[in-house]
Amino acid sequence: MTSCKPTSERERKPEWLKIKLNTNEEYTGLKKLMRENNLHTVCEEARCPNIHECWGTRRTATFMILGAVCTRACRFCAVKTGLPTELDLAEPERVADSVVIMNLKHAVVTAVARDDLKDGGSQVFAETVRAIRRKNPFTTVEVLPSDMGGVEENLRTLMDAKPDILNHNIETVRRLTPRVRARATYDRSLEFLRRAKEMQPEIPTKSSLMLGLGETWEEIIEVMDDLRANHVDIMTIGQYLQPTKKHLKVQKYYTPHEFGKLRKIAMEKGFSHCEAGPLVRSSYHADEQVNAAAKQRQAAGEEELAVQK
Repeated sequence: MTSCKPTSERERKPEWLKIKLNTNEEYTGLKKLMRENNLHTVCEEARCPNIHECWGTRRTATFMILGAVCTRACRFCAVKTGLPTELDLAEPERVADSVVIMNLKHAVVTAVARDDLKDGGSQVFAETVRAIRRKNPFTTVEVLPSDMGGVEENLRTLMDAKPDILNHNIETVRRLTPRVRARATYDRSLEFLRRAKEMQPEIPTKSSLMLGLGETWEEIIEVMDDLRANHVDIMTIGQYLQPTKKHLKVQKYYTPHEFGKLRKIAMEKGFSHCEAGPLVRSSYHADEQVNAAAKQRQAAGEEELAVQK
């Protein structure tokens, strides 16, 4: 196996990880709108490096539902962990209202893991999809849930709402999963993705892999093969960045060239779409990845609105 040279904890990030801010009028206008309406997204709270592009030119955003406390303590994630005490059943309507206010073309709905709930939060997820469709029917919707305990009925509840994309992240290679992810297992994630495709074959499935945790090149390729064997359509590959000193250290910074090679390999293996790069995150360019039917519905809606104006 090809080994990865460890990085020093104090090593500076390479040049290609430096972010060039693009605060154009679209971005600043949307940010002002967010503050005036007291709205919050994962894009801001997680300090996503792509926020200026997504907000400024693509009109996409990611919402986090089911509270701010996660029942899992994954060693790569900075989200607060513990026992959640809230479940806001009015949240779907508020998210849908936010989508309308922000005039989004594509909305991604993610959540903390809620292992304390029997349904894993699937009902709130499903109601959020339906609320967005009801109030802004031409916005495409992607969902990014946890494995919801691996309970098939929880997944079915979500898939019955028919999101435009079902995204569930494998996160890392099989060997590193026990050390990187809490409670989740590699095979359960694969099963989750396979079942989603079986329930709604026309809905694209998607998964994301972060690099730099000590995986080998061969293990990365193995993840691709495992995802394709479970009929996953879309893959994103990005660089892991250590959020705090308490989290796992970065073992390797991959170059843009290496990410380019991985994207080429992924496409050759049959993925319909692959985003790969140092700053790529799970929802990066998500609006390009929806299926043809969803894009057609969105285009028709835009034409209808243009006629009305």
